[in-house]
Amino acid sequence: MNISRDEQRVLHVLAQGGCVRAHRDEGRRITRVECVTRDGLVLASCNLAVFGKLKRKRLIESRASGPYRISRRGREAVRPQLDNRG
Repeated sequence: MNISRDEQRVLHVLAQGGCVRAHRDEGRRITRVECVTRDGLVLASCNLAVFGKLKRKRLIESRASGPYRISRRGREAVRPQLDNRG
């Protein structure tokens, strides 16, 4: 699966215990997202485009209307690959 650099950064933050908070307007449409690390810092490379791609690929999910966290599929995608060169 092809994952961009920004998507990979967000997945790494989520794999280490972070979350993505979605802010909605009155129409319940997502207008802004912020990726928060487990230490409370905000990741600047997380925007609506990156959020949409991760959600479309089902690499993140929300349970019980909570913040978005990494899914099982996301954990498998972010896993590093072994070097098979010798």
